[in-house]
Amino acid sequence: MNKLSGLALAVLAGAGTAVQARINGELGRRLGDGIAAATISFGVGMVILICMLPWILPGLRKVRVALRAGTLRWWQMLGGLCGAFLVATQGLTVASIGVAVFTVAVVAGQSASSLAVDRAGLAPGGAHPVTFNRGLAAILCVIAVVIAVGDRLGDARAIGLAVLPALAGIGIAWQQGMNGFVRQAADGALPATFVNFAVGTIALVVVMLFHRVPATLPTEPWLYLGGPLGIAFIAVAAAIVRRIGVLLLGLGTIAGQISGALVIDSVAPTAGRPDLLTFLGATLALVAVALATRPQRP
Repeated sequence: MNKLSGLALAVLAGAGTAVQARINGELGRRLGDGIAAATISFGVGMVILICMLPWILPGLRKVRVALRAGTLRWWQMLGGLCGAFLVATQGLTVASIGVAVFTVAVVAGQSASSLAVDRAGLAPGGAHPVTFNRGLAAILCVIAVVIAVGDRLGDARAIGLAVLPALAGIGIAWQQGMNGFVRQAADGALPATFVNFAVGTIALVVVMLFHRVPATLPTEPWLYLGGPLGIAFIAVAAAIVRRIGVLLLGLGTIAGQISGALVIDSVAPTAGRPDLLTFLGATLALVAVALATRPQRP
């Protein structure tokens, strides 16, 4: 896999994340409970992965061997905690602030944390220096999403709700790096995805033990597609992070998230349809991704 194909996959994965946010946000609205929506989303994904165990078990055995040998640390298995928090914020906030504002909050946290994770070498590819191009690209991505949804950021309640996805965005880069380590130990993306979902599902179920359980569930099948989309995103990210690094993976998914959010808010808006500035911001984000791919000395 070369850098260009890896970047294309990252963009597609990001678009899927925007769709997932819309689905889980609507599920949370229907249930009146974002935590329950996140638990259902992770639970559906976990059931699918359990059905795939015959293909996953060999990789899980390699993970166990790596843990015993010390080449994989126990804390590198905990990326799913950040994934569970992200999905929970989708259910808690998207119905109120919209996919676009949710995206800008996630991106703001993700861009900064991707630089830090790459610089610290918290991914299988090792440390990546913060060059001028890479730093500028991360800054441009934040500027791009601010431009894209600037007309919606005057709502004080929206800003307050955006704190949660911003914190989730900070965790995304760490999650991608940790899942990359598991993928490396398992020699496959599906075992890493299984570990991610298992950790996230256990965490959410524990929370639900002290939380109310919804009396009824909506019947529309599309509301339960958040889990499968999460499987696709985690598997793709785990597979390509060692090839393109956390920052470039993050920038690619950001471009996909923005593009996906534009389409979603155009077709089924939750907080108004996108205008010219929104599309301008999306274009700037794509420019930032292209900038980050250019080689330069630190």
